Amino acid sequence: MPAQPVRIPVLIGALFLAAASLAIPSFAQNTPPPPAAPQAAAPVTGPPAAFEVSTVKLNKSGSGHSGSNFKDGRFTATNIQLRNLMEYSAYGVPQPRILGGPKWLESQRFDIEAKMETAAAERLQALPRDQRRVEMQAMYQQLLADRFKLAVHWETREMPIYALVPAKKGPILHVTKNAPGDEGTSSGTGKFSAGGLTLNEIAEALTQELSQELGRVIVDQTGIPGRFDVTLKWTPDTGSVAASNATESSAPPQDAGPSIFTAIQEQIGLKLEASKGPVKVLVIDHIEMPTEN
Repeated sequence: MPAQPVRIPVLIGALFLAAASLAIPSFAQNTPPPPAAPQAAAPVTGPPAAFEVSTVKLNKSGSGHSGSNFKDGRFTATNIQLRNLMEYSAYGVPQPRILGGPKWLESQRFDIEAKMETAAAERLQALPRDQRRVEMQAMYQQLLADRFKLAVHWETREMPIYALVPAKKGPILHVTKNAPGDEGTSSGTGKFSAGGLTLNEIAEALTQELSQELGRVIVDQTGIPGRFDVTLKWTPDTGSVAASNATESSAPPQDAGPSIFTAIQEQIGLKLEASKGPVKVLVIDHIEMPTEN
């Protein structure tokens, strides 16, 4: 069999191309490389958010004043009702949506102190605000479970509500100028302001603010998207207002400012309509008086 010819030209061509690639500068190398993908922020690690130690005592002062504070991993509350702790700290749900429980929840008040480990407190402070709020709620829920044996569950029930809807002349709303992360509310007697909130969030905040005065949940049914800055001023009804008897035409004293119903209608162009609807509620299954320490 004749010998196969060696394909020398192919081999020579390959060597020539390799040499050429070394001799000729590559213009592609002068093109700036694509920007590196941004590195994800390193996760904050450390002990989970939890209170390491706590003390609970009955407050027998008879005072109607109460207060609470959380700073540097330490929580202190003086003369506080547990429903208030559940409402503002543990579950973020207004009192009309907290159902059940013994009568002493309305009468007994407590002094509470609780402290976190330093590393856990530092980790908590480094979290984004929304994540920090969620973890702090879990801390207070665990505190209530440990010291008061609190057990709860969520339900959706048909309840009397106030539907927040546009008034006849239309909404008077100011689109927020707040930067993301600067949302919030402030309130005082007959005063309420919100910045950077949706109308659903404003309805929830008003429910919490007016829980004693209205006795009903306020539900946003405006269908209006966006985030707004809202300011309301009114004269609180200092009487025992039953939600079933409160009406939009409730007349304040002649020398007083508007009722909350009138203020909402005149100042932001919305109104409250008495209605019924499904409401997510927190039901207390079990709770015990704590052992003092």
